[in-house]
Amino acid sequence: MSGILTQYLMRTILMATALVLIVLMALAGLFEFIGELDDTRGDYQTAQAVLYTLLRLPNLAFEMLPVATLIGSLLGLGGLAANSEFVVMRSAGLSVGKLSRMVALSGLLLLLITGMIGEFIGPPLDLYARNMRTEARYEKDSGRMGSATWVKDGPVFLHLERVNSEFEFGSIYLFRFDENDNLDAIALAENSGLDNDDNWILQNLRETRFEDDGVKVVESSLAVESFEVDAELLGSSLAKPLSLSGRGLLVYIDYLKRNELDASRYESELWYRASRTLTVIIMPILSLAFVFGSLRSGGAGGRLMMGVVIGLAYYLGSETLANSGQVFNLNPILINWLPSGILLLVTVVALSRVR
Repeated sequence: MSGILTQYLMRTILMATALVLIVLMALAGLFEFIGELDDTRGDYQTAQAVLYTLLRLPNLAFEMLPVATLIGSLLGLGGLAANSEFVVMRSAGLSVGKLSRMVALSGLLLLLITGMIGEFIGPPLDLYARNMRTEARYEKDSGRMGSATWVKDGPVFLHLERVNSEFEFGSIYLFRFDENDNLDAIALAENSGLDNDDNWILQNLRETRFEDDGVKVVESSLAVESFEVDAELLGSSLAKPLSLSGRGLLVYIDYLKRNELDASRYESELWYRASRTLTVIIMPILSLAFVFGSLRSGGAGGRLMMGVVIGLAYYLGSETLANSGQVFNLNPILINWLPSGILLLVTVVALSRVR
């Protein structure tokens, strides 16, 4: 019997959440598309803006899934409460704790879906969409293709003037320091790139070395260097944090810390993503606590309004805290888990008051 009821509750929550998510994604996609119309240039026109918006939808769905789960659970479970179905379940001997565990299974399934979208679907599509937009906008202006960046590999700092999706860098500057942070050498290569083994190929390299007895200039038509920075790390340095998978964030955070660079931006994104994913499992239980209260006698409009208010408060609160944490250099773990902790506390208190 409990298995049938669990499936019934899961089906109710999942269907309502799916409908809410579709509506939210349609609105978010529309706003994203309208924003892109102001940036059309070159080969990046309306059709490409539509494609860009569609590729961005999985990442948008990941951000909205906690809110969609809350609103969908309130609507689905609220409908059951309005039809007195929860009264029948309670009369059959089901406790609030048992019902909470049943609806938590829905949250667990949604958590797995959210994790898969946030790790395997959203980031790679987002990265592809951004590269596609850049290439379409500047395809006729090859001189502007790519992005300049700085990377560090131990005592060596590298400045790449142009990095494109094929990892062709154009000219590159190398600054070598000794163990006392004194400048050891400056080098310039007219062209550079990575081979299949992640070795750095430097063409027409001219290096100026600062030695105790003077300055020495060394020139080479072709040089091969081996740095810790490979294609994956270089791609991570160019990508926005939200375009990286969880594994990519961990690898890049480790690289930044080993080279004594600031990793707070990427740590904040990692903990933000983890808290957003795990919050999904709380939302159905929180909804259950509300439908046992005053909302059980209210209509769908009241449940929808309550879900929107709580969802917006959570979304705005988590976004504000995450951004404030980066600005004021606050602990990313504390800042990103605080909204989820508050939701969990509200859920426990609300359930404890159910008779």
